Amino acid sequence: MAVLMCVPNISEGREVATVEAVADAIRATPGVKLLDYSADAHHNRSVFTFLGQPEAVLQAAQSMTRMALERIDMRHHQGAHPRLGAVDVVPFVPVRGMEMRAAVEIARHFGRFVGELGIPVYYYEEAATRPERRNLADIRKGEYESLPQKLLDPAWQPDEGPAVFHPRSGALVTGARYPLIAFNVNLRTTDLKVAQHIAQAVRHINGGYRYVRAIALALEDRGMVQVSMNLTNYTQTPIPRVLETIRTEAARFGVSIAGSELIGPLPLGALEEVVKHYLQVHDFSLGQIIEMALIPEE
Repeated sequence: MAVLMCVPNISEGREVATVEAVADAIRATPGVKLLDYSADAHHNRSVFTFLGQPEAVLQAAQSMTRMALERIDMRHHQGAHPRLGAVDVVPFVPVRGMEMRAAVEIARHFGRFVGELGIPVYYYEEAATRPERRNLADIRKGEYESLPQKLLDPAWQPDEGPAVFHPRSGALVTGARYPLIAFNVNLRTTDLKVAQHIAQAVRHINGGYRYVRAIALALEDRGMVQVSMNLTNYTQTPIPRVLETIRTEAARFGVSIAGSELIGPLPLGALEEVVKHYLQVHDFSLGQIIEMALIPEE
């Protein structure tokens, strides 16, 4: 049986009723399981993770998008996390029994649906229509505030929907990608420059790890700063390697790590390297976990 995962991010993390209404729209879709959702008031952003058979996942994505668009008005949105629209990004991730090209087709079907609602849509990652649109950060550059001017540029005509600014909803990015890990590290300092230095040290675009994307954020309500990351290939760049690099770089400024956050579910395989590194059990394998014997084979 084919299994597809969807990890939409919406630009709302403060209004509990809105977050719950979006979660309920996903739960109400037959054949879909909502694995996790979390809201961050400082980011003013929520992330949902659900999976199921491809057509059911597509239906749930459409339902939650309708709900979010009804309830979120970007004209009043403020938050630390970069964003382009009310429903900011909707990635589809093939989990089992389907190839990436099938996930791309689902993303394109979803994109056409959103475009028909009158909202500009951009395709990214494996669904990108041109090389300069593969990277989400490139598409989101300038954020929501830049959209009126951006949509006038022939180079940034949307893949779906009108090239017309939608003040209430902004634009939406969708596509298909491989599993990634959303990993944040909080630092015991209010100096944003420290986090910016570390983000530059670990992210690929500045010569860091090949499969790391990172930005620096100020968590003013917590009196800290954060290195917020996506690890796009945990087998090549494991969590401990990134965390220890951040620890070392922070120590250069006399700063320690306050804690870290994993946003949403992650592949079990990503934890294998964590056990090997921190317990120094170098021959550890997932087969040693009792519960692994309870997982049915494909």
